[in-house]
Amino acid sequence: MIFDGIDDDLRAARERVRRLERLTAQRQGLALQLDEVGRLLAELEERLAEEEKDVSRLEAGGFTAFLAGLAGSKEERLAKERAEAQAVRQRLDGQRGRLGWLETDMAAVESGLAEVGTAREEYAALLERKERMLVESGDPKGRELTDISRRLADTDAGLREHEEARQAGVGAVQAVGQVLHSLGSARGASRWDMLSGGGGFADMVENGHLRNADEAAWHAQRALDVFSRELADVGVHVNPQMPEVDTRWFADMFFDNIIVDAIKHQKISRTGEAVAEIAQWVQETVATLTTNHAELARQRDLLIARREELLAG
Repeated sequence: MIFDGIDDDLRAARERVRRLERLTAQRQGLALQLDEVGRLLAELEERLAEEEKDVSRLEAGGFTAFLAGLAGSKEERLAKERAEAQAVRQRLDGQRGRLGWLETDMAAVESGLAEVGTAREEYAALLERKERMLVESGDPKGRELTDISRRLADTDAGLREHEEARQAGVGAVQAVGQVLHSLGSARGASRWDMLSGGGGFADMVENGHLRNADEAAWHAQRALDVFSRELADVGVHVNPQMPEVDTRWFADMFFDNIIVDAIKHQKISRTGEAVAEIAQWVQETVATLTTNHAELARQRDLLIARREELLAG
């Protein structure tokens, strides 16, 4: 038909507009995440400076160290302060890593935006051209075909965006699942330590699992950050945050008793429950995306059938 060529141009132009809109939304989401990381880095750097001051005061002696020595607790206090400083240092390193990958993602988004920067102007020009052709042709089917072409472009973009979000969700499910696995191992080791009095070896095994869980949690946060940006493309705005995995447990060096073991076991269990809630939410969201994707595919089939019917007629 007379409109076939421009309909194809319009669909391609509309796709570029949708990509522009999607990348613009992603840039906004990334900007918020970068602001959040910047704030957290400033807070953690301040906390680390304070923790290191506490360690230095105890190491160097002075009135604080003198009082701790009188109480017979200087070594315990020093070990505690060192553990606190190390925990903050690990959080700081993790947020710095997160900043790096967010900056990489932002650079990719900016590059994509440069490619489609004039998409809206191009689409508007094609619409004007198609409108003139419709007026000149007098074909009553022309306007409906134009509407179908626009709706097809939107549906195709929606299908792609839902699939991208679903894939990001699957990645998040796997990443969060790894955290649950490591926490489950830590919980098992903790239970054994608590019931059998496993001692230093049990503590070493347990803390090893906790360190693995902490590392996995940062990878999971990365996956959740990506998932949240993909969800924003389909109109869902969330900011899921992984709970902190406590790897300090300086008390293991001095106190190895049922009370300390029970407290640690409870904290590991609560962290596991919080991570399990996130895992369930991601799984349910992926299921919803799958359902919505199927509905969009059904709508697309109906539009294609109607377009073919109009063209055949």
